[in-house]
Amino acid sequence: MDRTAAGWLNGFIGVLIFSGSLPATRMAVMGFDPVFLTVARAAIAGLIALALLVLFREKRPAASDLLSLVIVAFGVVIGFPLLTALALTHITSAHSIVFIGLLPLSTAIFGVIRGGERPQPAFWIFSCVGSALVAGFALSQGVTAAPLGDLLMLAAIIACGLGYAEGAKLSRRLGGWQVISWALVLSLPVMLALALFNLPPSFAAIETPAWAGLVYVSLFSMLIGFFFWYRGLAQGGIAGVGQLQLLQPFFGLLLAATLLHEQVSPIMLVVTIAIVGCVAGAKKFAR
Repeated sequence: MDRTAAGWLNGFIGVLIFSGSLPATRMAVMGFDPVFLTVARAAIAGLIALALLVLFREKRPAASDLLSLVIVAFGVVIGFPLLTALALTHITSAHSIVFIGLLPLSTAIFGVIRGGERPQPAFWIFSCVGSALVAGFALSQGVTAAPLGDLLMLAAIIACGLGYAEGAKLSRRLGGWQVISWALVLSLPVMLALALFNLPPSFAAIETPAWAGLVYVSLFSMLIGFFFWYRGLAQGGIAGVGQLQLLQPFFGLLLAATLLHEQVSPIMLVVTIAIVGCVAGAKKFAR
């Protein structure tokens, strides 16, 4: 298998894992405070990442890599988890999943800014049309319903795109799983302290679905998914492989309907399909 094909395969596996993130977060915030959930998932993943780095005797990153690791930590360890957890206290996971349609555009923009990639002009036309569809969907649902939830999701998408692009660029030198592991370890002291400080008064009332959500977002969303995702972006290109994120709404909506029994409206499916078509066109002009 050549490098590009391997990149797409790794990216696809990463997308499959990430597709469960928003439904799992929705489950978790039913029992846990969003701030505690954010710091707890990062602390749990950070402890596991530290153990892996010690076990495999990984060399410490160079001083020149520290800024990039801070950006990765800000984007995907703190920013995206916290903002989505807060958003999901205002909106359903099915509603939030449609915003994932903006992730390829966000990732591509930061791929240009931070990764030095140069997609063709037609790429931006397709991507912008897809973004407009997402914005139109949000407006059609009535901004007075949960405007704060929508704004939090948009901020989460920006933070995530930055973290994806920065991590992919760094993965070319350090490796995919090493990047997310070092970013988690870098933020571990603060995240662990905040997790202990924000411990719930009692765990007795927290039900099994919330615990299951915490386990998923800690192990898979925060750690394992990035092993495949960063490697895929580094191998196949940030803008190109980033288009695989448009598969996330399909898998995520299915999970939301299956696990949380949330209603998936026809307009959600129509918008998702239309966005996938736009970004599929953009993929052809990613390089």
